[in-house]
Amino acid sequence: MKKIHQLTKLFFIMAFSFLHISCSSSNDGGDSPNPTPNPTPPVVKNEVDFWLTKGNQTVLLQKQTGILAFGNGFNIYPSIEVSESDTFQTVDGFGFTLTGGSAQVINKMTASKKQELLQELFGSGANSIGLSYLRMSIGASDLNATPFTYDDMPTGQTDVNLTNFSLAPDMADVIPLLKEILAINPNIKIMGSPWSAPVWMKDNNNFMGGSLQPQYYGVYAQYFVKFIQKMKAEGIVIDAITPQNEPLHGGNNPSMLMTALQQADFIKNNLGPAFRSANITTKIITYDHNCDNPQYPITVLKDAAAYPFVTGSAFHLYGGDISALSTVHNAYPEKDVYFTEQYTSSSGAFDGDLKWQIKNVIIGSMRNWSKTALQWNLANDGGFGPHTDGGCTVCKGAVTINGTESVTRNVGYYIAAHASKFVPAGSVRISSNVSGNLYNVAFKTPEGKKVLLVVNDGNAAELFNIKYNGKWITTSLDAGAVGTYVW
Repeated sequence: MKKIHQLTKLFFIMAFSFLHISCSSSNDGGDSPNPTPNPTPPVVKNEVDFWLTKGNQTVLLQKQTGILAFGNGFNIYPSIEVSESDTFQTVDGFGFTLTGGSAQVINKMTASKKQELLQELFGSGANSIGLSYLRMSIGASDLNATPFTYDDMPTGQTDVNLTNFSLAPDMADVIPLLKEILAINPNIKIMGSPWSAPVWMKDNNNFMGGSLQPQYYGVYAQYFVKFIQKMKAEGIVIDAITPQNEPLHGGNNPSMLMTALQQADFIKNNLGPAFRSANITTKIITYDHNCDNPQYPITVLKDAAAYPFVTGSAFHLYGGDISALSTVHNAYPEKDVYFTEQYTSSSGAFDGDLKWQIKNVIIGSMRNWSKTALQWNLANDGGFGPHTDGGCTVCKGAVTINGTESVTRNVGYYIAAHASKFVPAGSVRISSNVSGNLYNVAFKTPEGKKVLLVVNDGNAAELFNIKYNGKWITTSLDAGAVGTYVW
């Protein structure tokens, strides 16, 4: 049946081509002694830039040289129609988490090679990919060499006045590197997420699992205040925080459990009022966990006292479906949604990860109202470290740092780059239809350019049109290939 369909399609194309040639070559009947010479065909200029990555890695974020010009020649291919008539959310950015391990391996590079890499990742030049959003851990994540918080105390001791609070554990790597990144892109947005409160605040006195004791809710709120204030003193503005990374997963090192009701209580009675009293405008974003439990952020937002303090909800996709973002958006359309973490594995295949993450994390999150699309780790070494004892041993960075000079660009790099290089912060998502296996999302940039990101999720190459303002171009993508089109 498929073969018959393809033959039918071929017949129509050949018939149309024959008709077009016949009409084009006709003159006044062939008897004129002075036939009009064929005019010189006009020079066709390229109107759409096309950047391509193939799943087999033979093409990696390469600008294509073929000419794509809008016209209205008939064909029977499926069409993706882009329209500015419907607008959706404004984009805050695309990026990764700058883990402590990321900063550690990047800082081991020679000064010149490090600066070269940072310009490539965060700059705006022709050879840069323009990452525009970073997440960082408040204290250690599992991709630090060891677990810590900013107020660790000897066993049995507490520090309710936070006298010993200090950013010292991050002063060697994370904070100096953030300053270098901000020198390249002063407008990059930064989100902070804790993996654990100081253990003396927890009911199990351990970095792993356990819950924040209610008697320390007020102290922990001041912990966030101090973090934001001390980062600002270092010249680093924290745009947003989440109260807890993955609050339903207590098996990581570090980690901490926090139910929806506990988080609503903490926000409305402690964190929100503490920010208000300290004149802190940093956004509070709830949840920060998987798409399989949209009821968690809905529960927090349903709390009338917590609601005014919460800007939106954050999601990961290790469980559930990306449409959960729209579930929460539709329940509370005045509140934002954010996609904040998804890792690529050391055992994953480039083609499978590229296709799945472009479809779900980048296109999927954006088509479901997200303001960000962030992957997990920015960088690590060849052994997928550093990480804590019990932390992720298979999480692959966007780049692998080999020694002091060599950089390997992994699949995560290309996943982010196909959006970040072309869709700067402040861009607005505009309308585009999904046609068959051609998953896509469209944007209008602050400069007025249109950007369409497409992945062929099927098992065969696809010819298709991109329609805009009544005209179209015809292009193609191999199975699993990703294209970004800019005009």
